[in-house]
Amino acid sequence: MQLDDLFHNAQSRLTTVRDWLRFGVSLFNQHKLYYGHGTTNAHDEAAYLILHSLHLPLDVLEPYLDAALLENEIHLIAERFKTRVKQQIPAPYITNEAMLQGYSFYVDARAIIPRSFIPELIIDDKLLPWLEQIDTVNNVLDLCTGNGSIAIIAADYFYHSAVIAADIDPCALEVAKINLEKYQLEDRVHLVQSDLWNNIPPQIKFDVILTNPPYVDRLRMDSLTQEYLHEPQHALFGGDNGLSFIQRILNNATSHLNKNGILIVEMGDNRDELEEMYPELAFTWIESKSGDGFVFVLTAEQLYSQSK
Repeated sequence: MQLDDLFHNAQSRLTTVRDWLRFGVSLFNQHKLYYGHGTTNAHDEAAYLILHSLHLPLDVLEPYLDAALLENEIHLIAERFKTRVKQQIPAPYITNEAMLQGYSFYVDARAIIPRSFIPELIIDDKLLPWLEQIDTVNNVLDLCTGNGSIAIIAADYFYHSAVIAADIDPCALEVAKINLEKYQLEDRVHLVQSDLWNNIPPQIKFDVILTNPPYVDRLRMDSLTQEYLHEPQHALFGGDNGLSFIQRILNNATSHLNKNGILIVEMGDNRDELEEMYPELAFTWIESKSGDGFVFVLTAEQLYSQSK
């Protein structure tokens, strides 16, 4: 049966949330979709699209399973399922919303979908060993900000701080501006178009620099699934070895940190290659709850010693 005929049949026969959840799981499994933008399996992906379409809490499914759906609700769910399958567009681009650590962010194809491990580490107080107190942090930089999610969470956590959110892509900064307005943080978070350090004000010394730069290497870029090809490729590609941006960040961070400042960097799974490249740096690796994140912390003192 052709996909359009399948959906026509489904819309005439499926009437409840349970019906559409079952249909979505079967459909997504049949078409071997890839998950990596907020969910990890067909069930959760289908549930997310259904609940979002119905304006229901995204973490509460059970009470609504046998609820009958209106014709317009069925139409919207069907269109979103069809888009997900036919074009393999990531679900957050379909709903224009991404969730990260309980925060809701507007997203579209101008910026990658936020999925950083850094917000988890911030919220769970994992950075406190390197900081005197939260209220002593006055200046924060989010380098490669994308849609502004890390900058917004940092501004919320470091409540006394001014934050600069920088990105090379003016289109991504347009998306970040939408999110700043949503959280009413325009007065505390300043957007800067910058190729890494180029336009970062040299007179400002930061207490905390956070960055989730492009770090996908050439081999992995060549094997990305269709879902990732919908995202801006320059926001993913980190050079042949995936470390091009990280090298530039490490080589210039000292001039932007205050003497007690820290640098937090998220990267791919080439940790061994990085440590071989900088044998004199004592990277501290922080594990996330999921266990598959690669985030390291370096102090200004460590970076300064390396640069001498």
